[in-house]
Amino acid sequence: MALGLTPATDQRWGKGAQVCFSTASCSLGLLLVAATPKGLCSVALGDSQEKLVAALRQDFPAANIHSDDSHLQAWSASLLRHLAGQEPRLDLPLDIPATAFQWRVWQILRSINYGDTRSYSQVAEMMGQPQAVRAVARACATNPVALVVPCHRVVRSDGSLGGFRWGLERKQALLAQERQYL
Repeated sequence: MALGLTPATDQRWGKGAQVCFSTASCSLGLLLVAATPKGLCSVALGDSQEKLVAALRQDFPAANIHSDDSHLQAWSASLLRHLAGQEPRLDLPLDIPATAFQWRVWQILRSINYGDTRSYSQVAEMMGQPQAVRAVARACATNPVALVVPCHRVVRSDGSLGGFRWGLERKQALLAQERQYL
């Protein structure tokens, strides 16, 4: 089952579904960009192409997954420009399943300005659900599209980093990079 979703939702990328991917070197190691014909379905950071592709295959076990640098060139270039501070706002098409709650969290995260942060509790309050701090953290943890949905911009109330699916070192580096380009 992809990304911890229900079996019914997972069928969306069942047998025969097409997912193409590309990897590129970036300031944070390797960047994997994957998409369906409708939009990005995965943006991941890592140190090994083999591990990134294996994780993609695990998230989409029944899909037909193949490398396609040319199809993803524009989106990859946009993400690399973003990392270099040249494109602070990303508005790329997404094809990711989510609950209504996750979408609300992710939309709020996309509204956080480049270089800014919010706490998990601030995001919950912005949603009008101040008691949903743990659910906000879970939505951040299940975000499949790093950078596009900038979950790295969410920190603990005391300012410490909290968690990050792609490693705390990368979260710290992303925040430092964004502040550098302001």
